[in-house]
Parts: sequence; C-alpha cells; structure tokens
Amino acid sequence: MKNQFPQSASRALHEKVKTAKKRKNSSVRWLERQINDPYVIAAKKQGYKSRAAYKLIELNEKFKFLKPGLKVLELGSAPGAWTQVNVNILGKNNVWCIDKNQMELIEGSFFEKINVLDEMVFEKLDKFIKQKVDIIESDMAASSTGHSRTDHLRTMSLCEASYDISINFLKNGGTFISKVLQGGTENDLLIKLKESFVNVKHAKPKSSRKESSEMYVIATNFRGKI
Repeated sequence: MKNQFPQSASRALHEKVKTAKKRKNSSVRWLERQINDPYVIAAKKQGYKSRAAYKLIELNEKFKFLKPGLKVLELGSAPGAWTQVNVNILGKNNVWCIDKNQMELIEGSFFEKINVLDEMVFEKLDKFIKQKVDIIESDMAASSTGHSRTDHLRTMSLCEASYDISINFLKNGGTFISKVLQGGTENDLLIKLKESFVNVKHAKPKSSRKESSEMYVIATNFRGKI
C-alpha cells in the first residue's frame, strides 16, 4: 500500500451538493466538504478506511516512531485506518486494537471490543495482549454534543484514560501518541506526560482540518511506571 499524499485542496475540483427538502444546510455543508476533501478522495483511491490514515503517516514521517517489528496497541481503533498503516509498517501480528464499537478485522492485526473507560479495562487488556508494547496510540475524540466546552472535557477524559493505559502497558523507552484538543485542560495531561516521558512534543498534521482544534501529543522514551 503506497502512502502517497493527495494534491492540495486548492487544486481539487469543487463539487456542490444539491439541497434536498429533508436535508439540513449543515448536512449539505458536511457532504460538500467530504466530496471535495482531497484526503477523503485519496483514502478511497488508496484503500484506506478513512482520511485519518494520513495523520498517522505524517506524524510518523516527522517523528519516526513506527519501525518494523515493534508492537503497538491502538485505542479507539475503528474504523481501522491507523491499523492499516500500522500493519503496513510494523508487519503482521504486531498490532493490537481496541474500540467500544465493533470493527472489521484488518488482516495482520488483533481486535477486541473494549471501552477504554471500562472499570475493568486493565484486566481486559492484560487478557487480550498478554504483554507490554512499544507504542500506544489514540486517535479518539468524544462524539460532538454541539457544546464546545463539553466536547473538550469529554475528549480530554479519553486522553487521560489513554495516558493511564500507557503507563501500565508501555515498555520502558516506549512511545505514546494521542489526539488532544486545545482549550486549557490539556495542560494537566502535559504535566503528567513530562514526568513519565523524556521527550514530549506537539504537532498538527497538514491532513488535520484547519478549523479543528485537534493536535497530537508525541511522548517518547517512557521512563517506566513510577
């Protein structure tokens, strides 16, 4: 699978969606954005489950944390775009995935339906992966409620849960990648990350929509559980 980035949006042809009687204007705008998004178009052509694949590809090209043979645990893996990238680079049987929703299994990976907010998540992960891993990734975000503050807090709670999982299931020297939202409370997580990892950096891939407040934190060289 070739990891080729799409042409810029400015060069892509723009198509409009006709407004149907039962279709809200917001739905029309969303459909137009999807139809004209070069990353959506490229994902379909290259066989990725979603445009999110390019975010991981970009992050890895910059920070080079994915290497053949390393083992990764994906949190919130559905629909599987990151899984496809991970299997492509790390190789088969090195990728474990969990999500609260069912996900179609990607060849070369392992999947279990587990919610990161489950009270028994550590026990379930122990039974599922049976080892510690080199990388833990999270591209999770809470479903939108339409209230930005609420959405931010709910997404950051997922980030905190992902961090807790990382300090329990990462090997020493491991890497933690997580989506975060700008808005204030991410600073609390940043303090914890700097205590647990030698290097902590932020990045916003070009494939991340400009209007989105999402960023990614890349924490490397895990110090080990204190």
